[in-house]
Amino acid sequence: MSGLKSWREIPIGGYILEGRTAREYKTGDWRVFKPVVDKEKCIGCLICWIYCPEPAIFRVEPKVEVDYEYCKGCGICAEECPVKAIRMVEE
Repeated sequence: MSGLKSWREIPIGGYILEGRTAREYKTGDWRVFKPVVDKEKCIGCLICWIYCPEPAIFRVEPKVEVDYEYCKGCGICAEECPVKAIRMVEE
């Protein structure tokens, strides 16, 4: 996805006026911890997909994948996973 701005290209003091712009700005380099999905434990309930505040978790039937280009590493997916199939790993 060349041609997209990274957060470093946003002017200092700048702000984003519209919501849902995560696809326009790669935000994966904000991350300190990344979610890692244990596919053996994952039951495919999609709770992580529902709770992800960014479109960083996507469905790959019957389970999920993480798009690290956009995942900020907030950890909500790991916190909400009912079977603890997602763990946060330091990068």
